[in-house]
Formats: sequence, structure tokens, C-alpha cells
Amino acid sequence: MAKSKLYPSAAAALEGLVADNQTVAVGGFGLCGIPEALIAALRDSGVKGLTAISNNAGVDGFGLGQLLATRQIRKMISSYVGENKEFERQYLAGELELEFNPQGTLAERLRAGGAGIPAFFTRTGYGTIVAEGKETRQFDGHWYVMETALKADVSLVKAWKADKSGNLVYRKTARNFNPAVATAGEVCVAEAEIIVEVGELDPDQIHTPGIYVQRLVHNPNPEKRIEQRTLRQGGK
Repeated sequence: MAKSKLYPSAAAALEGLVADNQTVAVGGFGLCGIPEALIAALRDSGVKGLTAISNNAGVDGFGLGQLLATRQIRKMISSYVGENKEFERQYLAGELELEFNPQGTLAERLRAGGAGIPAFFTRTGYGTIVAEGKETRQFDGHWYVMETALKADVSLVKAWKADKSGNLVYRKTARNFNPAVATAGEVCVAEAEIIVEVGELDPDQIHTPGIYVQRLVHNPNPEKRIEQRTLRQGGK
């Protein structure tokens, strides 16, 4: 009988899997669709020297910001870094290495990693510091920059619903980077708000097939913190 993919806790799902100096890819966009329980368990594991691939690093004290506070991240491969003061402080002090990517380039690098494509050419970033040290080539009269694929030792993703085989469904904008992150890891660990029996998910609605997911944890009540709350002024 096949071993169950479902683990009793986030800590148990990461046990024996994470180690110092690994590359970890983490889904989410800002605080939307981040694997909250798995990030907290990664922090509590105490592993250090991590290279973290993520669109951003959460905010101070939440999301990947927790791992910056504990100095567990050595390098970030990111797109947006504007809302984390500790990130800024560490980077400007030379304490944190940063590989900066245009957002679409970061998404495609992860997708390429999961698809087995070693590199690709994009017009984005040509003629800027993004292209420094990279191969450039001309196609049909336009210059392109060669970007390499991204792969991770471990991927951490957040799903809305999953079955016990690891088939995942994301909810609305929480899909963001999660599908690409899931396929880019040698091992993928997913947390889901709802877990159902195999056969209960509509096959046409599955976003990440279970073949990409090795471990699964149930997190029925994530905090889902709002990054910035903006309210419209009332009036007639």
C-alpha cells in the first residue's frame, strides 16, 4: 500500500526534508496565498543558509519576513522587496544577497524549471542592470536576454483544497506563483484549507496534479493577514 502523503502537522511534513544551505521555493504574492503554516515550521526547524525563491519576502514579522528576522535566509531570489524593512536593512548592510528579477521573468524561470527547460530568451531587462553578465542575442530585429531556469530542493505551496493524493485546487488570486513553485521543486510540500477523499475533486478543476506533490498538511484556519487595508470614504 502506498504511503500516505498526509502528515499530522507542518513540522512533521518538513521533518527529514529541510536542511541547511538548501534552495527553497515558496508560493504566494505579498501575503496572498502564502503557505503560512509551512513557513512557520521552516522557521522553527532552525535550518540556516537558505536561498529562498519567492516573489517577495512577506512583511516584517510575517511570511518569509519571519525567516529574515531569525537570519535563516542567506540569499533571496525575488521580484518585489518594497514592504519589508528588515529585508531592506539586511540588503543595504551587505548581510543578505539578492538576485533581483522582473516579475514575469521570475515566474517564467520557475515555470521553466518545472518544465525541464534550462533557459529561455526574453526582451525584458535588455539594456538594464538586469542583463549584466548574461548572454544577449538578437531575434527578428530585437535584442533578448537569456535567463536560466530556477529549481529548488524543496517547494512550499498553499492550496485552498486538496485530495489525499495531493491534487491541488487554488482559490482565485491565491493561485499566483503557487503552480509554478510546485513544479519547480525536487520535493513539493503543500498545505491546504480543505482536504477531501480521492475522487471528490472535479478532474477538470485541478490546478496542480498530485504527481508533483509529495507531502500534504491540513491547515483549516490560516490567518490570511491583509497586507494593506484600503477603505473608500463614505458619503452621499
